[in-house]
Amino acid sequence: MSAAFDSKLFLANVSQRPGVYRMIGADGEVLYVGKARNLKNRLTSYFVGKAQAAKTMAMVSQVANVEVTVTASETEALLLEYNLIKRHRPRFNVTLRDDKSFPYLYVTTQDEYPRISFYRGSRKLPGRFFGPYPNARATRETILLLQKLFLLRPCSDTFFANRSRPCLQHQIKRCSGPCVRLISPQEYRQDVNDAIKVLEGKGAELIDDLAQRMEHASQELEFEKAARLRDQINGIKAIHSTQSVTRNATEDIDAVALVSHGSDHCVSIVFVRGGRNLGSNNFFPKPGIAEAGELLSGFLTQYYLGREAPGEILINEQIEDADTLEQALSERMERSVKIRSNVRGVRARWLEMARTNAELGVKMRRATEATGVEQLQAMQEVFNLPNPPARIECFDISHTMGERTVASCVVFGPEGPLKSDYRRFNIEGIAPGDDYGAMRQALSRRYARIKKGEAPTPDVLLIDGGPGQLAQASEVLKEYDIDNVLIAGVAKGADRRPGQERLFLPGHELPTLLPPDSPALHLIQRVRDEAHRFAITGHRQRRAKARTQSVLETVPGLGPRKRRELLRQFGGLQGVSRAGIDDLAKVHGISRKLAQSIYDTLHANG
Repeated sequence: MSAAFDSKLFLANVSQRPGVYRMIGADGEVLYVGKARNLKNRLTSYFVGKAQAAKTMAMVSQVANVEVTVTASETEALLLEYNLIKRHRPRFNVTLRDDKSFPYLYVTTQDEYPRISFYRGSRKLPGRFFGPYPNARATRETILLLQKLFLLRPCSDTFFANRSRPCLQHQIKRCSGPCVRLISPQEYRQDVNDAIKVLEGKGAELIDDLAQRMEHASQELEFEKAARLRDQINGIKAIHSTQSVTRNATEDIDAVALVSHGSDHCVSIVFVRGGRNLGSNNFFPKPGIAEAGELLSGFLTQYYLGREAPGEILINEQIEDADTLEQALSERMERSVKIRSNVRGVRARWLEMARTNAELGVKMRRATEATGVEQLQAMQEVFNLPNPPARIECFDISHTMGERTVASCVVFGPEGPLKSDYRRFNIEGIAPGDDYGAMRQALSRRYARIKKGEAPTPDVLLIDGGPGQLAQASEVLKEYDIDNVLIAGVAKGADRRPGQERLFLPGHELPTLLPPDSPALHLIQRVRDEAHRFAITGHRQRRAKARTQSVLETVPGLGPRKRRELLRQFGGLQGVSRAGIDDLAKVHGISRKLAQSIYDTLHANG
């Protein structure tokens, strides 16, 4: 504990009301954020009485100040704690590395011919959202299933509006062809409503309805329609047969289980929506100073206050503040949310499924970490380093015939990729195709920041390339007076197959060749491939943006809204380029003078 902090004086003046406290370090860093029903009692436990756990004592020893905010209720304290943790990311709190939103299935019910699509983001658009799904694969599999059963369109509105004949999806019986009116809006709406019933878990009710419609179609001698309804019934029954665990349930439920082995913790969530098990997802939270019960509580707070909560959350062990979290989630969702730990029957099986997934998650995590340690130790031996590298950076360059060059920098640590530290660099001012110049520019920009202390210095710097790229890296590090960084160029073999990589090191004329089964080579390949993927993705995004928008962005007086309207009306940049001045002037918001300017810009070289 910092000598500047007088805990006795501080505790003598602390309120006994509920609230939130922040442990502050000497440099102003927020070390820990916590909530308490009674602030005085909770804070006293840190500084007075029995010895704390080692992590807690380490945190308390760094405290230079404690800031307190009194709240009107425990629920308000919980919400404030969540917001402060999200803002400051204190290193002694429970933290979640994966903050990406989950995917949803989106149905544009407001359209004449609604679209079914994959969606991730804010759910403020008109229409219906279903989910969340545990991953993109589960979402797309559901979309494909509904396409097969109900022939709903997945295409974008622009594509849909500009069709003159059915696309391939219609030919392979995945769409009923609404783009060219091969189905009436009323019939299509019926298919959409049937699909929504499946998503809502009302399969049994839908089967009865479909059976009645099939019988009526047979009586009316509409045998093709009756056959389609029969296939839909069989498809829905097949779904139910594979969902035997959940077939009697209609609720939206998450089963959440925490399993800990030593310092490794895994939280697994099984998602049940409308009676269907949509799969599971694993999280590996960093516990900070939290014990097992506090870890699960901290996870639930951070996870569900940032997302849509289902009506029921099952947990494999009780938590202290379940009532407070229930109230906060119910107020936020404007409906009842229950947190339950003692459950039976089908719910107990869901919870056991989550626990089993968490067990497997921990085992796989420990196995992966063991492999990672072995790889880092092997790299230490290969490069003759004093210690296993704690930080590895790798650079790669991507372009198409010199166009829109992008450099990537990926970072790996003992736990694997550190994606929050990844960086991309848009390369400008070099000759097209000058990979050496591109590498030099990217390295200079990166290591200028490292020299200023804006990022940690790596132990190993990998460069995708041979002696030329390696020379550029060596010169840049020498220019910025950065030493104690091992540099290696990673070049592909003669036939570019994995396992034949050549490693070029400064001061060595001949390349180093590692055996194909070398753990160090496997790590180098993984890091290099990730840098390559990250560079290609950035290049493709930059190239696509340039080809679809940059020309229109140069037109004076043509803002984002008018550009979007032009692209929507003509189905893309190619359609705009083909349009005449009169056609352009017919678009809402486009004057004839602006239409002339657009036409002149698009045909400047023609």
